[in-house]
Amino acid sequence: MALQSHLVARPLGVYAIRIRGQLGATARSAFPSMACEHEGGETVLTGSLDDQAALFGVLAQIEALGLDLLEVRQVTPRPGSRRSLA
Repeated sequence: MALQSHLVARPLGVYAIRIRGQLGATARSAFPSMACEHEGGETVLTGSLDDQAALFGVLAQIEALGLDLLEVRQVTPRPGSRRSLA
């Protein structure tokens, strides 16, 4: 069977993960590959994830820290963003 050249490993996508509350420095350090922004009383983690396992890893870390997950959304990266997909 021939290899299919159109199959190239690419990141699963860029995700915005919304958590209730404002994460402090210690909690933010659990997500080193994610950008962190505070919006009102919530924290939004945004970043490119390599595959489904990476997404589930971030979600597992949120659960392990006892954080209140509000939303997981795949987003379109902004042009010129360092987190945009190649």
